[in-house]
Amino acid sequence: MKDFKEILFILLRFLGIWLVLFLMYQLFLNQYKGDIDAITRFVSDQSAFLLNKTGFETTTKDFPYYETIMFYIKEKPATRMVEGCNAVSVMILFLAFIFAFYKGIKTIWFALVGLVILYVLNLFRIYVLNVVVIEYNSLTKPAHDYFFPAIIYGGVVLLWLIWINQFVLKTDQQKIISEQQKEVLK
Repeated sequence: MKDFKEILFILLRFLGIWLVLFLMYQLFLNQYKGDIDAITRFVSDQSAFLLNKTGFETTTKDFPYYETIMFYIKEKPATRMVEGCNAVSVMILFLAFIFAFYKGIKTIWFALVGLVILYVLNLFRIYVLNVVVIEYNSLTKPAHDYFFPAIIYGGVVLLWLIWINQFVLKTDQQKIISEQQKEVLK
């Protein structure tokens, strides 16, 4: 019964953290109804910067009514970016899982490093998708629908596995060994 209570507690903590972060993000987005939110704009600006720095002459144009930003590469329409492309909802899911298995200050450090990794992965994803659209247009649909979601979600799963295997389970194993050593010394 004790194991069941622990699992239930972790599940409830995950759902609670996810719900709080989700609602906070929705409050943030509600400020931008009929416009492009600041995070999506920031991500699109950085993606355009990377494309420009690597020889893909890129401009962006806002379409606030549709809450989207259009990428133009070499004056040709490439992709459009909407709020869901900024990966914030994926990052919220990542954080909820990490903090559900809270292990002190290392949780905060791992969460921060994980967010940076996910942010960079997302920039890479947007960058490569734009290149695919311009250079390999026939691959656009499978790349957008399968390959690129696999990058960001695969990154989340990989980080979760690292968190569980390297931090949660090792910490729990160390506690068990420490308790066993104390028992032996008695």
